[in-house]
Amino acid sequence: MRETMWIYVVILFLSETRSVELGTTEISPVNTTFPPITEHRYAIFNNGRDVNLTCSDKMWNETFYVIWTIELINKDHCTIKFNSDGQSKDTCNDGKSLRNTSSAQPYLYIPKFSKNDVGIYKCEFVYRGGSTNCKIYMNIIVTPVMKAWLEHKDNVTVAICIAENGNPAANISWSHARNSSVEQLPGKNGRFTVVSRLELPEGMDPKNLSCIISHQNLTKILFPEFQKVKVYSLWLYALIVGIIIAFVAGVLFFVVTKLRQHQQSDTSSSKSPPIEDVEEVEPYASYVQRVNSIYN
Repeated sequence: MRETMWIYVVILFLSETRSVELGTTEISPVNTTFPPITEHRYAIFNNGRDVNLTCSDKMWNETFYVIWTIELINKDHCTIKFNSDGQSKDTCNDGKSLRNTSSAQPYLYIPKFSKNDVGIYKCEFVYRGGSTNCKIYMNIIVTPVMKAWLEHKDNVTVAICIAENGNPAANISWSHARNSSVEQLPGKNGRFTVVSRLELPEGMDPKNLSCIISHQNLTKILFPEFQKVKVYSLWLYALIVGIIIAFVAGVLFFVVTKLRQHQQSDTSSSKSPPIEDVEEVEPYASYVQRVNSIYN
């Protein structure tokens, strides 16, 4: 009786094992042993760089299927998927593709990452014995515009340092950190602007002050000075206004001169003597001539 029971257990175990092996070739979702692993990640890349995204460390021979659902900012969502039977689908059609490393680990390849690839990348990776769900927030590195200057405010000298429209937000520090403040403001297209202000102590020489801006692997040191652009702008505005006034004055002088010439010509033509008719004068002259001949 016991031998019959053991035989039954062995047959049941072999049938379960066979059903699991057959299940590895099916495309439909598989009942895995462990609950799915969910990951949330943030990634940022330089413009023009080739990017490889992995969702799991499992090899391809352990994989049932991989589905990437991509939600881009400037485009409708699309899907790239592949299963162990060799069936694939790509609705993105923008150069992205599923590839394997030299060790047969699947990954999503993104050529020349740009602002058009910014978005949310969701991955469903089902493998033998479990599954992984990834949600990766992809963004692009944008170097901010960096400036620093000095200005007077309420009889106090204030140093201002700014990192404008960068991604991610930059870090700003001072060589003298007293009375400094840092403010992060929203920039354009989801970028960040960071502004730091520092009140200089009375008697401090601004030449000894520097502003340090750090962004990713870039560090820049700026030495704030009083802006000279305003003086240059005033001279430029004054020059432009002077040119406009000179041009208008020249046009007015030309118009007035022409009007005076026209008036003078009209006056001279009105004062010219009338021309007598020759035919009327000649008979009178001949008559006077006859009278004088009689008296002579």
